[in-house]
Amino acid sequence: MPHRYFTSQIQGDTALLTGQDAHHLGRVMRAKPGQEVILCDGAGYDYTGRIEAIEPEQIRFALLDKRPCTAEPSVEVTLFVGYPKQDKLELILQKAVELGAVRLVPFFSRYCVTTPKKEEQKNERYARIAAEAAKQCGRGILPQVELPLDIRQLPQRFAQFDAVLFCYEKGGRPIRDCLAGAKRVAIITGAEGGFSEEEAQALIAAGAKVIGLGPRILRCETAPIAALSAVMAFTGNLE
Repeated sequence: MPHRYFTSQIQGDTALLTGQDAHHLGRVMRAKPGQEVILCDGAGYDYTGRIEAIEPEQIRFALLDKRPCTAEPSVEVTLFVGYPKQDKLELILQKAVELGAVRLVPFFSRYCVTTPKKEEQKNERYARIAAEAAKQCGRGILPQVELPLDIRQLPQRFAQFDAVLFCYEKGGRPIRDCLAGAKRVAIITGAEGGFSEEEAQALIAAGAKVIGLGPRILRCETAPIAALSAVMAFTGNLE
């Protein structure tokens, strides 16, 4: 299978690869002129690129074709995830990208164990994890990882979505009943401590639909992946 790299430096029938990806392809993978790789523009299109020249700081390609990436789902899903402790957010992010999420937005709420600390530095790492996961699973876009929000800011984002699904420990409607015609979906899940009653009621009042994930209690790193998987299944994106 040809190697896969993202680049925004595409013009006409040529492309450039620079930075760490150029180093990886040229030095680590020992690529040669004439070799073909898959290039992605980050906007949902794939290209077959034939290496024309390997230079010290960049690799030059001739583009042989352009086609829509078949790995992108028909529904755009954003995950709003209560900030968990330790490295659980990295696991959630990696699996969310593999399943087709377009964006992950951490947030801090009353019962979060973790507190904000060096979030800009962490975000750089999260962006790298998202990029590597996107390459590995054949995505046509680079999913975004935003800096954390306060839970009180979430309702300001609801107008962007056709459906906002709120995974609440008290249970709610089946996910399949909340997706009719939805193309832009938000999923909200909590951290280890869940949500306070006031936080839950504020999200519901703002238009979030309370959904259930079955009779079992799911961990904070399991719930977003379970909900995302269900959305992808019910919209035909796991077929």
